[in-house]
Amino acid sequence: MTLPLCPEDIGSSFRSGYVAIVGAPNAGKSTLLNRMLGQKLSITSKKPQTTRNRILGVVHRDASQMVFLDTPGIHQTQHPLNARIVETALATLSEVDLILFTVDAHTPDAASEALLVKKLSAPRRPVVLALNKIDQMQRTALLACIQEWSERFAFHAVVPVSAKSGEQVDLLLDAMETALPLGPPFFPPESLTDLPMRFIAAEMIREKVIRLTGQEIPYAVAVTVDMFKLEKGGTLTRIHAVIHVERESQKGIVIGKNGIRLKQIGEAARKSIEALVETQVFLKLFVRVQKNWTRDTKALRNFGY
Repeated sequence: MTLPLCPEDIGSSFRSGYVAIVGAPNAGKSTLLNRMLGQKLSITSKKPQTTRNRILGVVHRDASQMVFLDTPGIHQTQHPLNARIVETALATLSEVDLILFTVDAHTPDAASEALLVKKLSAPRRPVVLALNKIDQMQRTALLACIQEWSERFAFHAVVPVSAKSGEQVDLLLDAMETALPLGPPFFPPESLTDLPMRFIAAEMIREKVIRLTGQEIPYAVAVTVDMFKLEKGGTLTRIHAVIHVERESQKGIVIGKNGIRLKQIGEAARKSIEALVETQVFLKLFVRVQKNWTRDTKALRNFGY
């Protein structure tokens, strides 16, 4: 991991550390990370397993710095791609100073949550529980949920939140801050992430594919960026990217009649990327079939899984 900085003006009471955000698929982990950052970094959708890679985001506070690792949803699976995704998430638990366990309090995933509770004991790290989506719950149901979870595990804190509205997210940050070790920041004040912009661009494109296509496509799509280049004195970013699918029929779905869906994906992705890179973006998309890549070990490695 990145070596911490040692600025002279950081006081002895400053706290810093790495925080793993874990939870079942669709618990709202990525939405919560974006809310805490105050900026969109991790892609989101209503479809499970949208997050596939570990996403790092840095939250800067007056008395602390939290380096969050947004992980894929943890669940039981035999599928090669999903198995690698879950391995990535579980490996994070032993690498951090604090674990943020995020639960969908409104629509629980009992099997995945039970698996996670079992895994949380081994790392012996403090665990803060975020009971998410409280904006969808009645007060009596929420109080019962808080009671149930408080008896289930020795959490450092249990904080009901709404990642969507931002309700009580500041209280969640306060609770996590008290559990961090004393130490200087790891990243300079302007840092948001350690991820390269071409990776983030690929994720933004994949998000739009997921959101603008049907149920079949999200699990069969990967995106690679062949060109990411600044031009015109840094005022234009030129990006060429490839959307990979498993079958010809999926290629047709992504492209759409007369190319209309691919155009929609490109326009939506371009706007998201422009907001992040703060330049004008020229985005050119291609669609390529790579048969059964989600079950091909070599292809999974090539796509970074």
